Amino acid sequence: MKNLLLLSIIFALPGGVRAGDWGKAPVMDKAPVEECLDLGGTIGVGYHTNYIFRGIRLAGDTVSANVNYTFDGLLIPTSFGINYFNGITNDIASATGFASAGFDQLALTARAALGTYAGFDLGLGYTHYLYPEFRSNVAAPPPFKSVGFGELGFQLRRSLGFADLVGETNYAFGSPTRGAFGGWYHQIGLERNFGLTDHVGLTLGAGLAYSDHYLEPVAARRGSGWNHYYLMAELPVQLNCRTVLTPYIGYIGAPQTWIAHGAIGTWPETQSDIIHGGVKLSVSF
Repeated sequence: MKNLLLLSIIFALPGGVRAGDWGKAPVMDKAPVEECLDLGGTIGVGYHTNYIFRGIRLAGDTVSANVNYTFDGLLIPTSFGINYFNGITNDIASATGFASAGFDQLALTARAALGTYAGFDLGLGYTHYLYPEFRSNVAAPPPFKSVGFGELGFQLRRSLGFADLVGETNYAFGSPTRGAFGGWYHQIGLERNFGLTDHVGLTLGAGLAYSDHYLEPVAARRGSGWNHYYLMAELPVQLNCRTVLTPYIGYIGAPQTWIAHGAIGTWPETQSDIIHGGVKLSVSF
C-alpha cells in the first residue's frame, strides 16, 4: 500500500520536474537568445591586390577601411559613409616616372534611396574625393594634386528574373584646367546571387563602362568612348549575425582603342587584362 502511494505521488508531479534521467537535475528550458539587431551601421576593412578606380589601376597592394550609417527614420532613407584606400606598394607611380610615395584616396559619401518605380530601385548620391597623402607628392600628376573633386551619381537596380540589372551614371565637377577628374562616367552590368549553403553565397557579375571626358587628366586617349569591361565573383561568408567575410576576384579588360588601355604613363600592360582580388570584412551594428 505504501509503495502504491509513493508511485502515485511521483507520477503526479509536474512533467518539468520529472524530466531528465533519474537522479539528475531537471532539464530547464533554454534562455531565449538575444536578437542580433541591426541599427543601420557597418564598419569594414579590406585588402586588395590592386586599387582600381573607374577601370584605371592607380596602385598595387592596397588596404581599405570604411564606416557607413543609414538613417531609416528620415523621409527618404539616407546613408552617409567614409571610405579610405591606401596603397602599400605604389608600383604604378614608380613605373610611370613620378615619385613612389604611397597613393591614397578618401571618399566622403551621402546617398538617398529614392524608392522603387516601374520595378527599378533608384538611388541618388554625392561623393567628394580627396587625396590627403598623395597630394603632398610634388611629382604626382595633376588629378591628385588638387583639393579633390565632387561627383553626383545616380544608381538603379532591377530584377530580370535570371539576374539583376545594375547601372550607374556619374558626373564629376572637375576639369583638366582645375587638375581634377571631370565629365560623365556610365556603367551597366548584370549580377546574379546564389545561395551555396545557409552561410555561404556566391555573387557573379559582368558589365562595361563608357566615359565622356571623365578621365582626361590621366587617360592617354582622351575624349569619349568605351572605357573598359569587367568580370567579378564574390564569395560572402556569414561568420555570425553581424560579420561577413567576402573574398573576391575580378578582371578588367580594355582593348587597345578603349580609353582605359594604357591610361597612365607608358606602362599599358597595367591598364588592360588586369586580374585582381582581395578580401573584405564587414561588421554591422
